[in-house]
Amino acid sequence: MSQITMSIRIDETLKKQLDALCNDFGMNTSTAFTIFAKTLVRERRIPFEISASTDPFYSEKNQMRLKKSIDALNSGKGAVHELIEVNDE
Repeated sequence: MSQITMSIRIDETLKKQLDALCNDFGMNTSTAFTIFAKTLVRERRIPFEISASTDPFYSEKNQMRLKKSIDALNSGKGAVHELIEVNDE
């Protein structure tokens, strides 16, 4: 099987941390990415959970606020002052 060289951009500190961790596992970074790629292709999904839970946009409070604002707009109560009241709750 022929191989190619792939180039990616990554933060320098993260690269050093990744290299050290892969070394602890007894492999190099290239092997780790190959394992990731093979798993991705075989399972046809990202082989780990991706979460936005630390992003405040996805917080329960903000999602409730957005839902109230959307409901207000959909019910014809989309005036700016009414949206400000919903956001202040």
